[in-house]
Amino acid sequence: MRRFYGEERRTGYLNWDEYFMASAMLASLRSKDPNTQVGCTIVSEDNIILSQGYNGAPIGWKDENFPWARSGEYHDTKYPYVVHSEANAITHCIGQGISLKDSRIYVTLFPCNECAKLIVQAGIKEVIYFSDKYKGTESNIAAKRIFDNCGVYYREFKNENTIAVTLTLKKEKSKN
Repeated sequence: MRRFYGEERRTGYLNWDEYFMASAMLASLRSKDPNTQVGCTIVSEDNIILSQGYNGAPIGWKDENFPWARSGEYHDTKYPYVVHSEANAITHCIGQGISLKDSRIYVTLFPCNECAKLIVQAGIKEVIYFSDKYKGTESNIAAKRIFDNCGVYYREFKNENTIAVTLTLKKEKSKN
């Protein structure tokens, strides 16, 4: 092994999949949904983050007025109103004129059929997901069928390292 300046490179660093999935997980922490926090990160072919998203209320709808309920009258639940993380990230790019052609998306939860259609239409070619919590549901089956028929590759996230990240964003007060 060739050494430069007497040092070897550090080992145990995050690979690209780990880095971008961690980024998606961090994005999910922005969600105000009390039950399910979903995040995503969209990445170019050359590993540049193009966009991120999380599930939440539409722009302009105050979170405190948003119905976060999971049951009850349909129009009183979150389901007809919540914007999924993938839709948030994709529409951000559309609004900025950013092409998603041949990009990949890292999602904390396998996309629903509606988001699958957006992913295909945006030109995203690969989906890397952390959880397939709704595997076997009608929406999940339809999403996979859409991906299979449209040539979008999907795979479960597999981390090579056992990494636990604890993030503390609290500044200590200055003693001066």
